[in-house]
This record gives sequence, C-alpha cells and structure tokens, in this order.
Amino acid sequence: MSASPEAGVVSLASPNDFDGTTARVVRVLEHAGMTIFTRIDQQSAAEAVGLSMRPMMLVLFGNPKAGTPLMQAHPTLAIDLPLKALIWEDGHGQVWVSTNSPEYLQRRHGMAKTPFVGVPELLAQAIESSKTQP
Repeated sequence: MSASPEAGVVSLASPNDFDGTTARVVRVLEHAGMTIFTRIDQQSAAEAVGLSMRPMMLVLFGNPKAGTPLMQAHPTLAIDLPLKALIWEDGHGQVWVSTNSPEYLQRRHGMAKTPFVGVPELLAQAIESSKTQP
C-alpha cells in the first residue's frame, strides 16, 4: 500500500489486470452493500476527443443511508461524496486502486471522528480476492 498523507491519497497495487481489478472492486463494493452510482471510463473519454490515455476508471460509490447524515452534519462533505475508487494503470503496466484517505476527509471537513475508515480495507479486500478468485 502506498499512502501520501499530504495529498490524502491511498494507492494499492493490484496483482490483476485492469479489467479484472475493476470487476472485482465493483463486485466487492456491491457485496458490502454499497451503491455504485456510476463508472467514468476516462480512457474512453480521452479517446473520444482524439487523445490517448492508459486505462483509467473512476467508480463512484457509497451508502446513502450512512452518507446522508454525515452530509447533513458537514455539508461540505458533499464535495467528496459519493466516495471514489480510481482504478488505473501506470506506464509499466502496474494496475493501482486509489482512494481518498479517511484521515484526509476528516481533516478536510473538520470532522471530530474519522469517517470511512473501512474503505481502504474494503478495496484491499477486492485486490486480495483477485489473487485467489478467477
């Protein structure tokens, strides 16, 4: 796991290819009761305007039952919700899954408690499951 406290990003290296990692992340999030609001295929968007980009998919997800009360108490949190998982491939072919760190979200929105502490662990579970599941 790679974490950049200054930027507030947690990145996890996946042992699987881009498509497999994306599918597993979505499956694990759904299994955990998360709603997948949308997927943004940034590579396809770039190609649509004649530009090239390595594979990159932004998955917006969350649980409105949990997120709504947090946004009611901290309205600026809506800038960062729904939560996001970025699945991307670097120049060496390594696939990564990145998300905002819970501590970053806590600091950014002045929250007394750290929200979403289980998100990096849930994404790590998706990556781990890719080692053992087809």
